[in-house]
Amino acid sequence: MPQPTILVGFAEALAAPEVVWSLVDEGFRVAAFARRGRASALRYSRHVVCHEICPPESDLAASLSDMSSLLASLAPEPGSQGILFPLDDKAVWLCNRLQHRGNWILAGPQGTSADLALNKYLQIEAARRAGFDVPHAALAQTAKDVFDFSATEPFPLILKPADCVPILRNRANSFRKWICANRAELEVAVNEWAGRVSLLVQRFVTGTGTGIFGLAAPDGIRAWSAHRRLRMMNPQGSGSSACISQTLPPDLRRKAETLIAGAGWRGLFMIELLQDASGNSWFVELNGRPWGSMALSRRQGLEYPAWHVRLTIDGRDPVGMTLPARRDVVCRHIGRELMHLLFVLRGARSKALSNWPSFWKTVGQMMCLHRSDALYNWRRDDPKVFLADCYYTIHDNLFKARN
Repeated sequence: MPQPTILVGFAEALAAPEVVWSLVDEGFRVAAFARRGRASALRYSRHVVCHEICPPESDLAASLSDMSSLLASLAPEPGSQGILFPLDDKAVWLCNRLQHRGNWILAGPQGTSADLALNKYLQIEAARRAGFDVPHAALAQTAKDVFDFSATEPFPLILKPADCVPILRNRANSFRKWICANRAELEVAVNEWAGRVSLLVQRFVTGTGTGIFGLAAPDGIRAWSAHRRLRMMNPQGSGSSACISQTLPPDLRRKAETLIAGAGWRGLFMIELLQDASGNSWFVELNGRPWGSMALSRRQGLEYPAWHVRLTIDGRDPVGMTLPARRDVVCRHIGRELMHLLFVLRGARSKALSNWPSFWKTVGQMMCLHRSDALYNWRRDDPKVFLADCYYTIHDNLFKARN
């Protein structure tokens, strides 16, 4: 029986190349949906064809219509199925909202699971019930809500959209985060926000980013692993540019099990935490789609994307899913490492970020290479993807900074 076709997207997602390679190595046929007119590293891969749809940032209705048409044009043969696999938050939103998917099975959050995956306030409430430490937070709709919270909570504070995919005027938007060290910085942030979307206002905790990963099967969680960020692309707070695998502490594993079981979750997940100077781990968010550091997972032999699809197809544990994760594997993203240097050189944008990295110390750390270190998005038979990924990472971030 032929393998089902897997349609992944968006092609611009950081984890897209690693996801595609995991699926290809498992024997699946893979296609991708991409934003029309948007460059990406995956377009240079010899293993996948990218099909363009209207970007949800331009027109959500047109994006949904294009997606429906694409599913119809790639429809599996009668008696077979296709798997629709969202790779980022906007793809999760889009795929969950599709009215008609035909013979396509959604390998991603849907219904109440999608609501949880796309709303940070729901996530912190679920995490608190599961026993995680969660920084004090409030949901704000008006400037008064923000200032009332700041009157009872000491600075610094962090402000970020409560919805992972804020919707305004039939468009999927992206909003920045604001870190505020004092009232003056808070007033600037509130003026920039202007009440356009629901806002999560929270006490700002500094520390080292860590992550918990796994696959939720019908009879329990499989393929546990964890990592620690060595560097973030932007020291103010962003995805990692370098990370290292580590052992998952039993207490955090128990809390993660409680959270995932309570949510009735199925499939892959990532729980992002922040470990402060005293060793306490604070909940940040839950990701219900492939994470940016998928390269590190795969370098440990953890084929989360392929296993996730196998679970979607038949609900059984794929071979290898119970293998233990390897410790102390380091993985670096070259483009993000270069951007990290530029962010360090630019300096902190808030007085709350008092522990800003030293430029020359950072250079020394980045030059400390080991032969065992691995790279994001590198594959010997697909080298153009790696080169394009480095270029677009730098180009897109510099262009975004100018605008």
